Amino acid sequence: MKRILVKSVYDAFDYVMDHYYPAGQRKFAPRKDTYAVISIQDTHTRGFGFRFQESEFCLGALTLYFDDIEKPVDGATLFSEDQARDVIDFILTMGGAETLLVHCYGGESRSRAVGAFAAEMLGADNSRLLKTGHPNRQVLETLRRVWRERSGK
Repeated sequence: MKRILVKSVYDAFDYVMDHYYPAGQRKFAPRKDTYAVISIQDTHTRGFGFRFQESEFCLGALTLYFDDIEKPVDGATLFSEDQARDVIDFILTMGGAETLLVHCYGGESRSRAVGAFAAEMLGADNSRLLKTGHPNRQVLETLRRVWRERSGK
């Protein structure tokens, strides 16, 4: 992957729609890069009411349901080790995509943690993602722990 984008749900939708073109008019699509999307949705609303799917430009989509919490809270779902494994597997299998698009509701906590981890996992600089917003520490540490266990480090 050449780049990792972290966005809010609204900005992610705009990014995806920039790949749209009318039938037979591909040259008019503002964007033509391939991407894979990790869509992080809230559980208390049972998601945002839509799911990304594969297309000419979208090589794959992983939808996760967990809430923006860092410790257990009644009625909310904490990011799990199983979800961390799903994220790692997805990143590894989507290496052919030019862009990894990660979004949550606001693009400031959960998606920022996943994006920072993806950059770290792929050997890229993640300092920009860690210094801006408020990366969810529980998400980031769970991903790091599962990755270390998996890679034997």
